[in-house]
Amino acid sequence: MTTEEGRQDRGTDREDGDFEEYADLGATTENAMDIAETSMDRVRKLVPDETLADRIRQKSVHATGDPEFQHLVRFTGETAEEPVVAGARAVLEERPIVTDITMVKAGITGRGHDCPVEKAIGNGAELAARTGMTRTAASVLELDRRGVYDGAIAVVGNAPTAALALADCIEDGTRPAVVVATPVGFVKAAESRKRLRDVAGEHGVPAITNVGRRGGSGLAAGLTNELVHVASDARSGEVDLP
Repeated sequence: MTTEEGRQDRGTDREDGDFEEYADLGATTENAMDIAETSMDRVRKLVPDETLADRIRQKSVHATGDPEFQHLVRFTGETAEEPVVAGARAVLEERPIVTDITMVKAGITGRGHDCPVEKAIGNGAELAARTGMTRTAASVLELDRRGVYDGAIAVVGNAPTAALALADCIEDGTRPAVVVATPVGFVKAAESRKRLRDVAGEHGVPAITNVGRRGGSGLAAGLTNELVHVASDARSGEVDLP
């Protein structure tokens, strides 16, 4: 028997019920919904569940699998709730969601909103080649030149240079509706988020970031998705947006 024949035989012998353990973790099937809800129930036992900011902290723990990450999240605004409210309102207003790279875009949920979702990477190639700056920084600057970031949900999940470029754009007058920035790494990651926090605070742009070296695309997508979930709850009347 060939290897391929063996695979076919094993597949033929299985019944539909034998595949339940592989149920989609994207929370669209009944089994997956149970898994997702059980996971969040466990997170709520580890993280306070009183405010909209707590929902972002919970999602950070859910996305990283680390209860301590709740203490690394930072909110830029007059209150911790301000960037959450600003993000939810932007979702309700169907503002664009603009990510730095493809991986973050792929993690943005397609349910619960009608926001156009686009990525920066792939733009600004000529600028990158001419100046030697990173492709992600050039991409952010190119989209900003087109006015894409004004009023948008600006998401940076991977590249510190994208966060630094976005900070420069805000300093020069660009006003996103909200910024979610969790670039990861050992070179300029923490520094880029601090600069973004400082600039956002100075110019009144609500932002959600974190401290330390950790972060990443999955975290940025998860936090952005929680803004979508807050907006959905506001739409259904379960949440009042101040």
